[in-house]
Amino acid sequence: MEGVRVSDGGWGRLWRSRAICLVLIMTLSGLLAACGQEPPNGGEQAAGGTTSETTQEEPFRPEEGSLVVYSGREEALVEPVIEQFEEESGVDAQVRYGDTAELAATILEEGDNSPADVFFAQDPGALGALTDEERFRELPQGTLERVPERFRSPDGLWVGTSGRARVVAYNTEVLSESEMPGSIFAFTDPEWSGRIGWAPTNGSFQAFVTALREIEGEDRAREWLEGIQANDPLVYPDNLTALEGVAAGEVDVAFVNHYYLYRAIEEQGADFGARNYYLKNGDPGALVLAAGAGVLDTADNPEASEAFVEYLLSQEAQQFFADETYEYPMIDGVESEEGLVPLSEIESPNVDLSNLDDLQGTLELLQETGVL
Repeated sequence: MEGVRVSDGGWGRLWRSRAICLVLIMTLSGLLAACGQEPPNGGEQAAGGTTSETTQEEPFRPEEGSLVVYSGREEALVEPVIEQFEEESGVDAQVRYGDTAELAATILEEGDNSPADVFFAQDPGALGALTDEERFRELPQGTLERVPERFRSPDGLWVGTSGRARVVAYNTEVLSESEMPGSIFAFTDPEWSGRIGWAPTNGSFQAFVTALREIEGEDRAREWLEGIQANDPLVYPDNLTALEGVAAGEVDVAFVNHYYLYRAIEEQGADFGARNYYLKNGDPGALVLAAGAGVLDTADNPEASEAFVEYLLSQEAQQFFADETYEYPMIDGVESEEGLVPLSEIESPNVDLSNLDDLQGTLELLQETGVL
């Protein structure tokens, strides 16, 4: 990786270079080996990972006149919503699925020739990157106002479509909620040596580290990463395998997104051996991220594009996200999964999600600390 350095530009400057773009894609796709212990199962990729693993084996050639969506959300998770939109609107949607960071890089590389009308991203960092490059159209005010201010662009360029909370999963045979520490920084204590699992190549984890840098500063973030590294964490390829590692007793705790637990309980039953712990008092470990969407400046179908984003915030689509993916809905009047801590009760840190666009700085920090 030596020689790949970017000064102060975040993703915008990063992706102006094809070579650096490839480094980013390789890293986020998990093609780089992460340092630390390997999980007992050998680290095989589990189905339903936290980033969309669908790849383009053939060139993407959308039909003329169709609504073109570049989706960093996994096909299995969002295809039913897109199909329902087509049925209700009569609009033909052509979807290119892939990793969120890779698709954002592609949009920047394609420039004015991009066929994309809508970018449907897994995380706000990618949305912020395209915002920095002025690649979004402003959304209608009515669409923006459906979403809480903290989950939308301050410039009105994108909106959150569902939320995911960062939690600490813990093994219920070893720990109780009352025994969990009050801060993410407490896990650097030597008492947690050999007991921690994490997935450093995961996009949500990297967004968390970016937020940690934003909230606490570069030095404090470096200190945390080095402290966890010193505790010899078990490295997993994704959130799901990390959670399963907790339930299996491979580790006592792991840093994951909240919804994997509910999927595991649905599939394996209430006896599943892990539960979520939500940190409090605005701790960075209680970060709430949002998937989101925006209409691109290259959109040939701006009206259909706006209608699609609006549909993602409809009662029907939001209830789908709540029921099927166990994410937090963004609009009022939608019931979340029973037992899920209400979004309003999560004591998340105060951070502008639009500022989580400096992934390159995070990748450099992860490499410098030996995490990647």
